[in-house]
Amino acid sequence: MLLASDSFDLKQILLGSEEWSFLLETVLRTSIMFFIIIFGLRLLGKRGVKQLSVFELVVVIGLGSAAGDPMFYKDVGIMPALVVFTMIISLYSIITYIISKSKKFEKLVEGKPICLIDQGVFCIQDFKKEALGEDEFFAELRLKGVSHLGQIEKAIEEISGEISVFYYEDKDVKYGLPIMPDSLDKAFTIFDRNSHYSCTFCGYTQEFLTHEKSTCKVCGKDEWVKSSNKKRIS
Repeated sequence: MLLASDSFDLKQILLGSEEWSFLLETVLRTSIMFFIIIFGLRLLGKRGVKQLSVFELVVVIGLGSAAGDPMFYKDVGIMPALVVFTMIISLYSIITYIISKSKKFEKLVEGKPICLIDQGVFCIQDFKKEALGEDEFFAELRLKGVSHLGQIEKAIEEISGEISVFYYEDKDVKYGLPIMPDSLDKAFTIFDRNSHYSCTFCGYTQEFLTHEKSTCKVCGKDEWVKSSNKKRIS
């Protein structure tokens, strides 16, 4: 007849195949992985974590992983998972407190809003910092009723990854780079008539004369498309 200790091992249930000393190692592992995940997601950019800040997503991932492993792996004990939960919640509380006291630390952990368009022209250096494709960005603007960049005073990527758009009033709408599908497919370098043209790379817009050839004053590129000054339909 089996003894109770043979069929019911409390140490196995609480620690799996590990020893009590592994709990201290779990504290160290959790702390290291917590900051590794934050760093990794910051490198990926905000678009991968849309709706949540990077910091909040790290907490969700950490708690989810801690809860999942003991459910599926016999050799993963409950106690290490509880230590992970405690560490994540403690780190969350500590970092949240520091964030409330330090703006610099808040920007380090969660990032900061990035201006992508200013007065109808791309903020090129800021745009390059974000893992954001031009087609994806144009699609988001179209969903907001934008047909060209001359309708936009400012577009800002928030720390959640959402795009905030501030529009010109109809009377102030300028000529700008069209962003409708296929609008950039027929770029040219020599202007065929007097009109406003927009740089396909940065959106800089200027009026040019027939047969004139020019490089962009903002980015130095030389491919252009005819600008649009249509009013926004809201």
